[in-house]
Formats: sequence, structure tokens, C-alpha cells
Amino acid sequence: MNAPLPSAMPHVMPTYGRLPFALSHGRGSRVWDTEGREYLDALAGIAVNTLGHAHPQLTAALQEQVGKLIHCCNYYQVPLQEELAAKLVELSGLTNAFFCNSGLEANEAALKIARKFGHDKGIALPEIIVFEKAFHGRSIATLSATGNPKVQQGFEPLVPGFVRVPLNDVAAIEAVAKTNPNVVAVFLETIQGEGGINAARHEYLQAVRKLCDERDWLLMLDEVQCGIGRTGKWFAHQWAGIQPDVMPLAKGLGSGVPVGAVVCGPRAANALKPGNHGTTFGGNPLAMRAGVETLRIIEQDKLLDNATRVGDLLKAGLQRELGALPGVVDIRGEGLMIGVELDRPCGELLGRAAEAGLLLSVTADKVIRLVPPLIFTEADVAETLRILVPLVRDVLKPAA
Repeated sequence: MNAPLPSAMPHVMPTYGRLPFALSHGRGSRVWDTEGREYLDALAGIAVNTLGHAHPQLTAALQEQVGKLIHCCNYYQVPLQEELAAKLVELSGLTNAFFCNSGLEANEAALKIARKFGHDKGIALPEIIVFEKAFHGRSIATLSATGNPKVQQGFEPLVPGFVRVPLNDVAAIEAVAKTNPNVVAVFLETIQGEGGINAARHEYLQAVRKLCDERDWLLMLDEVQCGIGRTGKWFAHQWAGIQPDVMPLAKGLGSGVPVGAVVCGPRAANALKPGNHGTTFGGNPLAMRAGVETLRIIEQDKLLDNATRVGDLLKAGLQRELGALPGVVDIRGEGLMIGVELDRPCGELLGRAAEAGLLLSVTADKVIRLVPPLIFTEADVAETLRILVPLVRDVLKPAA
């Protein structure tokens, strides 16, 4: 099942190693392919389908919006932008927001904000501290900030202006601070997604926040994958009791409708002036309606609590069934963002799990990633364990 069909999509660039089936429709936490096979979705389009599939309230709202106004450009006021921005400000305690279409664009905007912040302070060549194993996108700038040489290979020269350090090592940042007067920001994922579900420790985030305050740097927390309730808080950094200066968002914000945002606190809120940044599609009424309704339904259905409760059940079940197994390195994560690290590559599980009726992903070669919809239930957890545990045991079985 791992081998893509060479003739299935001959007119589409071969940028993905696709499994040989196509999804047709979904409902709740389940999807069906064009051959009628049913799957439990523990991937949610890579942490995108927050409310699962075909949520009745979201569907009705989007249908209504399509019938009114899908797009207008930013020459005009867009009331739904203000409605969504106000809600994000309320939930985050920050100041304002800029809307775009994706996590990459949100991160790109964050990088521009950091550089503008530096130039406004008189720093001609501003630099940004970034991290090993980070992933921020595939544009040339976000690719350069990313900490994965495999992703960067073939696209050199990379953009200068980044200083890389290991995660959860305060001394490494302090060492940079002593020798580099051009640093203007620290940019990290609160939980690294593509890098293998690696969390910044709470005390580390608190120490970095303090260092940024002392040095007049921006703390920029990429919450593209871990934000919007996935960890049981609206934003993963809230577990550490801190606030960033800049927070890129995307993925789960629109429950499948493309929408990105950069939410800024007071130190960064006015860095960009008219003409400094913009977008054609970003902030269109359809995307904004998707964001407004997603946040409303998360609150209405208490999905933060569900993410914590069901996520704890899933992690505990994985720990119980797999934790002592030779070859299982770690089981980690928060809420419904969970990684199971093995001691060997396990990319084959992507196809084998799908054959067994479960959608998941493998990232960083050895980490099984589970990021299901926030509507996941206890029954879904039991089914996930029933399918996944025997597959992992089989992968780790000693060779005959």
C-alpha cells in the first residue's frame, strides 16, 4: 500500500508520496474512500479538521456564507475579519491579528515582523534565533528557518539571518545573546510537529520569555500545529503561563478551510504599517466565517476539555500497551497531539494502518503522529488502540 500509483494523477506534480486511494467523504471522525472503505481519522488532515468532517453547524454556516460573499479584497472593511480577530485577541490576551491563508504565510509574516522590529531599532542586519528539528514551512525564508537539512537540500542558498540552537537549552540562547548584538527575536514551535512531537518544556518557555524581556527581543511562538485547542488549552504556550509577542496560527483555525493568522502583542502589534505587508486571498469572508464558527463550536461543545480528557486516555492506553515494549523509545505529547517514538524507521505504518482502517502519519522517520479531530471520543480511542497496537508490535518484532 506504500507504493503510489504512477498513473493515478499524471497531470499533478509528483511532490507527494501518496497512498493508492482517494477519500470521498467524511462524517465526524470517520472518512470513506471512493471504493467505499471506511477509516477512523486519527490524522485530521494533519491537525486541520478540528471539528471532524461535515460538522452540521459548520457546514450550514459555510453554505450560508457561500451564498452571500466568498471573497472581497482588502481595499474594503471586512467585518468578519474584525469578529475573528477580536475573538483571537480575547482568547490569547494579545492585541491584534493579520490574516493570511496558511501556516507558511503566517510564519513568513512573523519573520517580516521580526526584521521590521529590528530595523526600527536601528539594526541593519537583524538575526533570529531558531531551533534544531524545527519546521516552519517550505518558502525560501521559512525553509531557511526550518531545522531539517533534508527539506533544505537542493534549495540553497538559504536566506541568512538565522542562528540555530537546540531546543530546551537556555544556556545555548544565553551564549548567542553574549556574542550577537543583532538578535531581535526567538522563533520556535511550542511543540514541534514535523520534528517529532517535541515539546518546549514549560520552565524553558518561561526562561526564554524572561530573556526576551531583558534583551528587548520578540518571543515568536509558532502555534500552527499545536494551537486552536489541540493540547487542551487554546494555545499550547498557555500551559506555561506565558504570552508571546507574535503567534502564527493556521491548520485547525478553519476546520479545513484554508486560513492563517498572525496574532501580535503590544510590542509587535504596530510593526507593520500600510504597504509593509498584504495578501489577496487572506481574510476573505468565507475563511473568516470558518474561523469564527470553529472557535464558537469549540467553546459551545467544550472541546478543550474533550481534548484533555480523551488525549489523556489515548496516551495512557498507548503507554499501557506499548510503553514497556523493547523498541519503543518514548510516548509523549499533550492533549490530542501525541507521538510514539520507535527506535527504527516506521514509515510503513502509514500504509499498513490505512489498510487496517486507521489514518495517521509518521514524522521524523521514527515517530507515529496522532492528531485526530477534537471531537474524538473514548470509543475512537479504543478503536485506535485496537488497530495500532498490533501493528506497532509487528513492526518491532525481531527478524526471524
